[in-house]
Amino acid sequence: MLIRYDRGTILIRGNLRVPNSTWDPRVEAFRTLALHYPDVIRFLRNSHIDFKDNVLDLPPCPKLKAKTKLRDYQKEALNAWLRTGKRGIIVLPTGAGKTVVAMAAISHVDAPTIVIVPTIDLLEQWRINLTEEFAVHIGAYGGGENDLEAITVSTYDSAYLRAEELGNRFTLVIFDEVHHLPAPSYRQIAELFVAPFRLGLTATLVREDEAHKLLPQLIGNVVYELEAEDLAGTHLSHYTLEKRLVNLRPDEQLDYDNNYRIFREYLRKKRIKLISSQDFRRFIMKTGTDPEARKALLARNRALHIALNASSKIDALRSLLSQNRAEKALIFTHHNELVYRISREFLIPAVTHQTSKEERSEILDKFKSGVYTKVVTSRVLDEGIDVPDATLGVILSGSGSSREFIQRLGRLLRKREGKRARLVEIVSKETREVKISQRRRRWES
Repeated sequence: MLIRYDRGTILIRGNLRVPNSTWDPRVEAFRTLALHYPDVIRFLRNSHIDFKDNVLDLPPCPKLKAKTKLRDYQKEALNAWLRTGKRGIIVLPTGAGKTVVAMAAISHVDAPTIVIVPTIDLLEQWRINLTEEFAVHIGAYGGGENDLEAITVSTYDSAYLRAEELGNRFTLVIFDEVHHLPAPSYRQIAELFVAPFRLGLTATLVREDEAHKLLPQLIGNVVYELEAEDLAGTHLSHYTLEKRLVNLRPDEQLDYDNNYRIFREYLRKKRIKLISSQDFRRFIMKTGTDPEARKALLARNRALHIALNASSKIDALRSLLSQNRAEKALIFTHHNELVYRISREFLIPAVTHQTSKEERSEILDKFKSGVYTKVVTSRVLDEGIDVPDATLGVILSGSGSSREFIQRLGRLLRKREGKRARLVEIVSKETREVKISQRRRRWES
């Protein structure tokens, strides 16, 4: 028998069907997704069948030896992954050293490895860390680069586009921010790569659409998990969570009530109940064909915009910053509009998706050195990017995503002697935002 790689699949030539394979009459061979490569090997060996394996085409690989010493919980995480056949997901809070665990995993496998990340910023961050750890040239796919090396970092987008080409070049694949993997396009990366060893990393596994239930078959189960409170006071800072309710101005409240009433009356008239995310998606689909539904959606969005960007939040922020002048603070919002308003009004540097890479680096460097003590941002600092130390976080607005909330908390938790971090939510009273706040904090229960 002969097995070989063919554009994201394994071709099995020989008069034997292996599990998960189907007959392909075009090439007169059985075919299965590259994902099932370890299963094919296991089946053939257990069946005592002689076969030739031409699947892997690995680049030259020097000795990969990590130098960093692991903390106790990092060792536990690594050992849990090793015990499960070097497959599975490790969930650790932001600042707990997921990258360190990953580099130890690379050292244990000591074979060609690809690290897949969601953004160019994270690609560069990983590249720097891996170069320092292993003292080898690190390849990259993304941002115009197509450089294959024994250790390569790629964006999810590039790995998806080049999956058929890269799928048999690595023994270990590491998915950083693995909660992105179940997306319909990205999951194909896991399906078209043969890598027998797989590691997923995240601080927040939960997805609002529950697509994370696909992860066990793509990469393995959660093998180790800690939350921020498990490490608070030891390896992460102590922290407190606060919520401050503010009133809308009378004119804002009137505008909010009028718009939200249009939305509620439409739902009542059509007997629509929005209980789950699927219910809401079905409602959104109706807006494409039903003008009344579109009118209701626009009214809902206007009401929510009023609640999330209420003027009284600016007053509450002014008071909070006045009471904490010496604190290094990160201010989070949902909309860029509010970011720029705060930046102008308080003379605070702003970071949004419109901020250039060079300007963002300069702002964060000055924040780290203490030249700036406050930074306001929308959602670009929520995930992955190494943000300098802060002691105060203020959420002026956000989504109902638990993941977003936990990521924002994680920005504050880097350990420092005597530090106690504080995350403050400012929420508009008697609006839908109260429910949004409850939703994003349901992980506490």
